Amino acid sequence: MKRLLVLVLLVSSYFVNAQNKSELVKHYEAYYKQMKVQGDAQGVINALTHLNILTPSEARKDTLAYIYLNEGKHLQALNTVGIEVSATDSNLAKEVKAVSLKSLGQAKLALPHFEALFNANPSPNVAYELAELSLQLGNLVDARKHSAYGVNNSKDDMKMAFYETQQPYQVPLKAAFTYLRALIKFNEDKKANLDTAVLMLDEALKLAPNFNLAQVSKKAILSLKAQPEAGTTPKN
Repeated sequence: MKRLLVLVLLVSSYFVNAQNKSELVKHYEAYYKQMKVQGDAQGVINALTHLNILTPSEARKDTLAYIYLNEGKHLQALNTVGIEVSATDSNLAKEVKAVSLKSLGQAKLALPHFEALFNANPSPNVAYELAELSLQLGNLVDARKHSAYGVNNSKDDMKMAFYETQQPYQVPLKAAFTYLRALIKFNEDKKANLDTAVLMLDEALKLAPNFNLAQVSKKAILSLKAQPEAGTTPKN
């Protein structure tokens, strides 16, 4: 009789807990929807975090990480999805890992995630990221390869955003690739290719007169040209 009573209590407890959990899930699902309506990013994050604890879901976890990414919380995004390269990652998870690692200055770790993104869905915009990271890492062969793909597949309506100024701006993707190819050319031989790089930057500026980064790079390269070579004496 005592055993039967214990069993009944355990079963009753299970159903009470299940009912409570079901009610909590319904509550946070409703809360999530309302936070989306109100445009409350932190509220959405809170709702998804609770839902992931109550009913774990890879898709929901990826969504949570993506919201962190959009809020500029790159460490939180990576803590949510990790930094490892995984064949089972969704495209959303790949993007979160790639962009967050790049934003944190981890070019070497970001590169394989951009490669995974590109392999899943080749695009000129991802090719730009690959070319830029390859250039940062000193891999000019891959930088040229990815920039060539980008130039050949960019369309006139495609844009690239830049954020180095207080006010972010966009330029045609073709202008962005022209700028990047100028830097690649310059890094191939900083002395012999200096003038060619400047001409390429001028071409980028013709396509996008508002291209601040191209203008800054041009000035920096020209300042090198103005410097006297080692061992020479400037003329008065």
